[in-house]
Amino acid sequence: MRRAGSDDLAKLTALQHAAYAPNRAILGVVPIPLQAEYADVLATKEVWVTGDDGHLDGALILEHDADRLLIWSIATDPVGQQRGLGRSMLDAAELRARQLGLPMIKLYTGTRLDHLVGWYGRHGYMVECIEQRSDRSITHMQKILAK
Repeated sequence: MRRAGSDDLAKLTALQHAAYAPNRAILGVVPIPLQAEYADVLATKEVWVTGDDGHLDGALILEHDADRLLIWSIATDPVGQQRGLGRSMLDAAELRARQLGLPMIKLYTGTRLDHLVGWYGRHGYMVECIEQRSDRSITHMQKILAK
């Protein structure tokens, strides 16, 4: 994985839209990551990407503060799903949290996305709370990192 730069903007935006398109149909609303301006995301968050030949296969977008690392988005190209890239990006997030000396990783996903809630659960993430908004329900999850 490498840090994304401004030259990745169009590819990052296209990847995010492709990766989140199936979730939009399940949620019935626009997924939160698709409401973002990706020029701002590149300027304000840690964006890590993987791919070659001008194509992005995956993107890991992180935010951190003094207490925790937040996985703001984890996205894989739908064509390349089921090849372990998502798991590799979760591992990269854990490594980054450890590099920063942070004891916890948090993330959120749509509550109706049972397959994702289950997938994160199988990788050690526990449901912290479920947030009800006027247009959606969001499941907040966390993982405490072993020392």
